[in-house]
Amino acid sequence: MTGFADARRIEALIEGIDRFNATPGQGTTRLTYSPAYAQARNFVASQMVEAGLAVREDAVGNVFGRIEGTRPDLAPILVGSHLDSVPNGGRFDGPAGVVAGIETAFLFRDLGLRPERPVEVIAMIEEEGARFGGGLFGSRLLTGQVDPAMLEDLCDDDGISAAAAMRDYGLDPAGAAQAALAPGAIHAFLELHIEQGPVLEAEGRDIAIVDRIVGLAQLKVTVRGRAGHAGTTPMDQRRDALVGAVGILSQLPDLARQLGRDSVLTVGKMEVLPGGANVIPDHVWFTVDLRAPAEADVRQLIDMVRATAAHAQGNGLTCTVEQQLYAAPTPLSGQIHAALTGQADALGVSHRLMVSGAGHDAMIMAGVAPTGLIFVPSRGGISHAPEEWTDYVQLARGIDVIFATIRQMSNARPG
Repeated sequence: MTGFADARRIEALIEGIDRFNATPGQGTTRLTYSPAYAQARNFVASQMVEAGLAVREDAVGNVFGRIEGTRPDLAPILVGSHLDSVPNGGRFDGPAGVVAGIETAFLFRDLGLRPERPVEVIAMIEEEGARFGGGLFGSRLLTGQVDPAMLEDLCDDDGISAAAAMRDYGLDPAGAAQAALAPGAIHAFLELHIEQGPVLEAEGRDIAIVDRIVGLAQLKVTVRGRAGHAGTTPMDQRRDALVGAVGILSQLPDLARQLGRDSVLTVGKMEVLPGGANVIPDHVWFTVDLRAPAEADVRQLIDMVRATAAHAQGNGLTCTVEQQLYAAPTPLSGQIHAALTGQADALGVSHRLMVSGAGHDAMIMAGVAPTGLIFVPSRGGISHAPEEWTDYVQLARGIDVIFATIRQMSNARPG
C-alpha cells in the first residue's frame, strides 16, 4: 500500500499552530489559558471545521472535533494530544498528535469515508504542567481524577490560580466537573507523539509502537527558614533556607543511581525567596520529577526523597514534601497494539517495540479505555528545546498508521 497523509498539509498545520507562541525566536512557549494558547485553540478549531468536524469545547477547555458515524449511538474513537508547551520548548511536542487527528479527519473527507463508529479529534490542555504544575491535567480532568476545588489552589508563578485563569479565558471553573467522561464514553484512545529520544533515528525506523509507559511522580519540596540581612546576621545565627535546600539537592541524583533499575530523577524548577542579593533566603521550593518502569521503584524513590528532605529539618529550618502527580506504570492495549502493527506492516512502515520513558496523556486515558501510542523520530533525540524537530515526511508515515488503524477500528466505508 502507499501512504495517504499529506506532508505539506501537515507542515502547514504544525507551522500554523506554532505561530501562536509567547517567545518567537526563542523556542515555543504556549501556556494553558494564555493569549497564545487561546489563539492556537481558535486556529485548531478552524482547521477542524475545515476538515468537516463538528467542534465543541468542554468545561475546562479541551477541544473536540467529531466525525459523526452511521451508528451515532456507539462510543467514539478518540485521537489527539495536547496543545500546551513547556517554556521555550519545541513545536512538535503535543501539536504533532493533535495534527495527526486533524489530518486523519482531512483524509476521511478527501477519501469520502464515513465511519460506522464516530471518531473524535481532541486537543487537550495542560499536559506539560508548565503553568499550574503536576502535568497531565487535561486528561486527568477528563477522567475524573482532579477535584475541581483544587482549581482555586493551583497557582502559576505569578500567583494566578487555575480558576482565575479559566475565568479570564471565558470558562466557568464551577462547571469543571462536567468535563469528566461518563464510564464507557469512549471506545478507544489513540495518540501519536514524537519520540523525544534518539533510538528511532539511530536505528532508521519509521515509528515505534509503545506497549507500556513508565511510572512517574512529581513532588514539590519546600524549605522554610528566616530572612535576615546579609551583612549583619552572624553565620552561626542564620536560618538559611537555601543552604538547607542545597543540602537536599546535593543528595537527590544519587538516590536514583543507588536504586538503579532504569530509575531517573530530575530537579527542573526552583525558586529562592525573597530573592534579594543581600537578603538571607527564608523560603525555597523546587520540583522533583522521578520515573521508573516498576511501580515499587517509583514508590521507593518517593520515600527516599521524603526521607532525605526530613533530614534537612532542624536548626530553625522546616521542610515539606507535596506530591503533585502520581501515575503508575501503564500497560497499553494489546489489541490496539496488534492493530497498529498490522497497519504498519501493510503500509510498509518500519517499526519497533518501545517502552515510553516520558509520560503522556495516553497513560491517563488507558485507565478508562483501550489505548494505543506510537512514536515518530526526533532528530538528535532532542525535545523540550527550540531545536526539537521531526521531518514532516516521517510524521506523515506515523499519521498513515494512525489513520489506517482508525479507519479499520471505525469500520469506515466510502459514502
